[in-house]
Amino acid sequence: MKVLDLDMDFFLSGPCPLAAKGERPAADACTVWTPEAVRAFLEDRCGLSREHPVPGAVFETHDGALDFWQKQISAGKLQPPFECVHVDTHSDLAFGPPGPDFVLKAVISRKPGSRNTTAAYREGKKLDEANYLLFAAGYRWFSALTYVRNPRSLHDVPGRLLDEAGNLFLRSEVSALMEGINGLEPVIPFRQVDDYRTFKDSGFSFATMAQSPRYAPAKADFILDIFREYIKEE
Repeated sequence: MKVLDLDMDFFLSGPCPLAAKGERPAADACTVWTPEAVRAFLEDRCGLSREHPVPGAVFETHDGALDFWQKQISAGKLQPPFECVHVDTHSDLAFGPPGPDFVLKAVISRKPGSRNTTAAYREGKKLDEANYLLFAAGYRWFSALTYVRNPRSLHDVPGRLLDEAGNLFLRSEVSALMEGINGLEPVIPFRQVDDYRTFKDSGFSFATMAQSPRYAPAKADFILDIFREYIKEE
């Protein structure tokens, strides 16, 4: 199975300065794609259709994707490991503070079946919208991950998460001590698309979009309404 994981800030001319909590970036911080360009990307690059919407959701911050996927897994509608296509201005793989250490040491050293305690991680301020994708990888949810980035965004995938072939391979000295019980972490095929014009995919079982209000001005919110035309909200 395959999921499409979009962030609204992808559809901007480039990254906006991060706004303070409860605020939005200034309207002149960037330009927003036209409605026509947004539709063209969703239809031509992602294979979405207004005539045949897929199950999906819209949420405020991107870590809501974890909750949505868990809901579908619990309902038996989504079976890990699944392929994820992440379309965003940020990799959400813990590039900034506090970095990947918590997942690499505290999460993947646990037995795979007991790793997914998302609410506790969030309450302990270990999980947020900037690192949730690394948690999903640590839960062993992904069979493959594609990152389609805004052409003007930073190259922000932490190098320590990648093996020599450029695929995701999560491991630390602490987790290595538990490999006799947990087994080796899976190598997750990883592809980064620097120019979205070269990207083309389809056949998604689910599609979601995050508003990420601190990263996008309010004038971009119309994109959420466009996206809703392509999904059946669950």
